[in-house]
Amino acid sequence: MGMIKAPKGANRKKTIVGRGVASKGRTCGRGHNGQNSRSGGGVRLGFEGGQMPLYRRLARRGFTNGPFKEEYAVVSLDEISLTFEDGDIVTLDALKETGLVKGARTQAKILNNGELTKKVVIDGVKVSASAIEKITAAGGEIR
Repeated sequence: MGMIKAPKGANRKKTIVGRGVASKGRTCGRGHNGQNSRSGGGVRLGFEGGQMPLYRRLARRGFTNGPFKEEYAVVSLDEISLTFEDGDIVTLDALKETGLVKGARTQAKILNNGELTKKVVIDGVKVSASAIEKITAAGGEIR
């Protein structure tokens, strides 16, 4: 087997600056004069040339509970009818195993979408009021 070679132009030599006019000498690629051309020059992070910077223009008030927000995975009665059999117990773990609830969601809620034809037992999962009616009408129960 032959040696693998990098495609042409993949490996380029590092540009050496400030070593005479032959290779980026004189201004060393910094242009002429100005704050960024000086040694130790440049502006601090977020500086906008004296204009009021963005981080000071925007209002920063209030409180957000975002990191602790509880999001519910929505499960419809149709999906339960298709996935579970008569007498099955529907728990959060069972919903995760069947793939109805995905990811690291810690809570789910069963909503009244579609019809329920199976007698299932709902255990430890939130259920909407209209879905409770359909589940009990189909002979199921909620624990």
